[in-house]
Amino acid sequence: MAEFDLVILGGGSGGYAAALRGAQLGLSVALIEKDKVGGTCLHRGCIPTKALLHAGEVADSARESAQFGVNATFNSIDMAGVNSYKDGVIAGLHKGLQGLIKLRNVTYVEGTGRLTSKNTVEVNGTSYLGKNIILATGSYARTLPGLDIDGERIITSDQGTHLDYVPKSVIVLGGGVIGCEFASVWKSFGSDVTIIEGLPHLVALEDESSSKLLERAFRKRGIKFELGVRFKSHRADAKGVTVTLEDGREISADLLLVSVGRGPVTDGLGYQEAGITMDRGYITVDENCRTNVPGIFAVGDIIPTLQLAHVGFQEGILVAETIAGLNPRPINYDGVPRVTYSEPEVASVGLSTKVAKERGYDVVEIDYNLAGNGKAQILKTAGSIKLVAAKNGPILGVHMVGSRVGELLAEAQLIFNWEATADDVAPLIHAHPTLSEAMGEAHMALAGKALHSHG
Repeated sequence: MAEFDLVILGGGSGGYAAALRGAQLGLSVALIEKDKVGGTCLHRGCIPTKALLHAGEVADSARESAQFGVNATFNSIDMAGVNSYKDGVIAGLHKGLQGLIKLRNVTYVEGTGRLTSKNTVEVNGTSYLGKNIILATGSYARTLPGLDIDGERIITSDQGTHLDYVPKSVIVLGGGVIGCEFASVWKSFGSDVTIIEGLPHLVALEDESSSKLLERAFRKRGIKFELGVRFKSHRADAKGVTVTLEDGREISADLLLVSVGRGPVTDGLGYQEAGITMDRGYITVDENCRTNVPGIFAVGDIIPTLQLAHVGFQEGILVAETIAGLNPRPINYDGVPRVTYSEPEVASVGLSTKVAKERGYDVVEIDYNLAGNGKAQILKTAGSIKLVAAKNGPILGVHMVGSRVGELLAEAQLIFNWEATADDVAPLIHAHPTLSEAMGEAHMALAGKALHSHG
C-alpha cells in the first residue's frame, strides 16, 4: 500500500491547490480525481461561462457599434466557433495545470475514490494510505423535486456550457449568480430570456442596491424576470417547456435552465462510515477546515462556506500549510471578493448595509454614480460604487455595478481586508481616466472631500 503525507480526494480548485502547495512545502502528495483536474470551475463552470460571456460581449459590441461611430454589422452567432474558442481556453489551462502537477511530483490518480478508513482512500482497487486526508469532492447542480434534468429541454449549467445552438427562448429558473450569467449570455446571443426567482430580488445575496441596479439594467436589455413568485410545475414535449408558477401563470420556451444552487457531493463516499460529522450533506469543519476526525480535512463546496472557486483554492492552501505546521491565519469569509459576470457586472466584498446594521455598526454609506466617471462614459456603462462604513471607522463593504467592475475588486478587497478608512484611501492617486478613479472618488466623498459629485 502506497503511503503519503497527504492524500487528496478531488482535483478541483480546492484539491489541486492543496496538492501544489503541499508538494511545494515538501509533503508527499497523492491527488485522486475521477474526471479531469481543474474540476467544475475549469471544465463546466467559471472558465467556460466567462468565455461565453465574452463572446456575448463581442456580439453586443458589433450590434451597438454605430453609437461609437463604427460601421459594423452583426450577422449571427456561430456556436461551433464559440465552443471552439471556449474549449481552446479550457484546454490551454488544463494542459498548464497537468504540467504543474507533474512538475511538483504529485502522484496523480485518475478514478473514483472512496474513503475506506480514517486514513485510507481506495481507487481502482488500490488503497492509498495518508497521514492526512483532504476531502475535496465538490458540488453538483441541484434541481427541484419532480423536475428531472433530461439534458435536452431541461438542463443545468453542466449542459448549458456545451450547447451547440442558440435557443430561440429560454426560461431560467433561479436568479442567483449562475442564472443571471446564463441569462446575460443568451440575451447577447439573441435569445428571448425570462428569469423566475422566488426571492424578491435577483442576486439576492448582494446588497439590495446592487440587485436593483442589475434589475434596471436587465430590464433595459430586454431580459424579463418574475420576482417573488415560485415555480409550481412544468410540462415538456418535443416543442418546448411550459412552466406553471404558483400564481397560476404559465410561461413557455424552447429550453428550461435549472439554476437553483449547487449541492455537496458527499453521498456514498464513505464519509459517514468514517464517523465524519455532517449537516444536510455538508461536512462540518473548524476554522482550519478540520473535520471532527483527526487527520481528515475538508475544503471547497462540500463545506458550508461560500461556494466559489477562489474560496476552495484558498482553503486548499490553508490546509496544506496547516499540515506542514505553518500555522496560517484562518480565512475571513467576509473579505472574499464576489462577482456576477453578467452585463453589467455585479461585484462586492465585505458587508451589505443590512448585515452591517444587524452586527450593531453605526453605519454611514455613500453611493457614487458612475455617470461622473470619464472611463464609464467612454464605455457607455451605467452603475455605481456604494461604500458601507462604520461611523468614524473602517470601510465595511464595497458594492459595485457596471461593466468590468469585477476588476476593481482587487483594490476593494485590500481596502476591506486591511481595515482602511475613507481618510486612508482618499489621498491615494488613481490613474485617469480609469474606472478605478470611481473608487477613489467614492472614498473622497465619504471623507467629506467630494470633487466630482455632490457628496
